[in-house]
Amino acid sequence: MRYVKIILFANIIFLLFCIPFQKSLCLEKGNSGKVLAYFPLHKSNKIFHILYTHSIHLSDVKETYTILKNNQIRQIELMYEDMSIGMPSNAEKGEIFEMKDGKYTIRNMKRDFTSIDMRVAQVVGDHILMVDGHRKKFSSIAEPGSHIKLRVRRLSLWQLWRGVNIVGQST
Repeated sequence: MRYVKIILFANIIFLLFCIPFQKSLCLEKGNSGKVLAYFPLHKSNKIFHILYTHSIHLSDVKETYTILKNNQIRQIELMYEDMSIGMPSNAEKGEIFEMKDGKYTIRNMKRDFTSIDMRVAQVVGDHILMVDGHRKKFSSIAEPGSHIKLRVRRLSLWQLWRGVNIVGQST
């Protein structure tokens, strides 16, 4: 009987630590799947932003994304200051393009991704992840020039303890 209780207790501990349950926006190391940092997602915080300085014309860019129910990431808005090389000069069908206060904005975007692959800035500026008012420089999580992947995953208690929670940390 004593062994049954020990085995039952061990199984419960195993399940608590290994079963993924917390939906999170994760920053992973390249294609390895190793979680470098995460931001727990709740019903109220499905929107996040990526801020950076464009490497050619050195102006600010803000990309806005939302998390869909199927864990896809949808780009919903793009705001930038300079309409030169590498930036769009109009909107796709169904999108809204406007200029206001010297900034160009494309709204109503519906560009879906299973993940977002990026290189951490090496030379100009720094990519910053902004979620629920919290800001985190990618270069504080991964080395400049390294490949990172943003994607939505469910994390187990073990993964949550091992990763770097972005909440409460600032740049």
